Amino acid sequence: MDLQRRPNAVDWRGLATPLDTRSKALREDVLEIFESSRRGHLGSTFSLIEIIRVLYDDILRYDAARPDWSGRDRFILSKGHGCLALYVVLADKGFFPRDELAKFCAPDGILGGHPDHKKVPGVEASTGSLGHGASIGAGMALHGMRTNSKHRVVVVLGDGECNEGSVWEAAMSAGKHGLSNLTFVVDYNKCQSYGTTREVQDLEPFADKWRSFGCAVQEVDGHDVRGLRATFNALPFDGRRPNVVIAHTVKGKGIPEAEFNTAYHHKSGMNDDEIAGYRAALGSYR
Repeated sequence: MDLQRRPNAVDWRGLATPLDTRSKALREDVLEIFESSRRGHLGSTFSLIEIIRVLYDDILRYDAARPDWSGRDRFILSKGHGCLALYVVLADKGFFPRDELAKFCAPDGILGGHPDHKKVPGVEASTGSLGHGASIGAGMALHGMRTNSKHRVVVVLGDGECNEGSVWEAAMSAGKHGLSNLTFVVDYNKCQSYGTTREVQDLEPFADKWRSFGCAVQEVDGHDVRGLRATFNALPFDGRRPNVVIAHTVKGKGIPEAEFNTAYHHKSGMNDDEIAGYRAALGSYR
């Protein structure tokens, strides 16, 4: 990893966090998708995997056999371009057959380049037009609160996505209504499609911005499974306010050449040698 590419040398987290067997296996599933599709948002996917893994392994209530179960918690991947991380976890949990992964972006498959609520079991909202998931989630949470429902709503946002004004409108509304059943999780990898968040639109002081909109905020290493589990298990942080988890992550985590490298935001035309190289790098990653 070229440390000169680090977007922010101050208070950086996730750099040295090791990947356990499950985290590597889920990344390997993503690489299998690349073998058939030859394209995808590698960097954005690999920063997300621990966040989604912990939510589905330990936190969210759901029934894969009944994706529309009324008592389920609602999960929205607002940064829809990171969908490969969601797809491999949904397949792992049995929402759809694993052989669908090999048909990513194929005419006869259900899995597109962004999540589609009408096609993919377990997907709560069609996302990818950035900035919409926060408002959808706030609406779901408000309805749940008004109807005394017990389900929770979790929305995962990208840090670049937080440039969108609609995110902050949703935060303001969530704060007004005291939506303690709503959690925004920000995948704070500090890189966007063509540059760092510092260069494109600096978000700092990020945690204080969320607090100023009436949210209860905690920060965590987004690749530390134990830390994520403890943070999510502490929800709600305040019974009168919406929750925000700022997860410090590394874009492309697990493949040193891809880490902090905007060329890996989306990769097209991957060949066998490249994919074999990614697999070798992941296998030796510590």
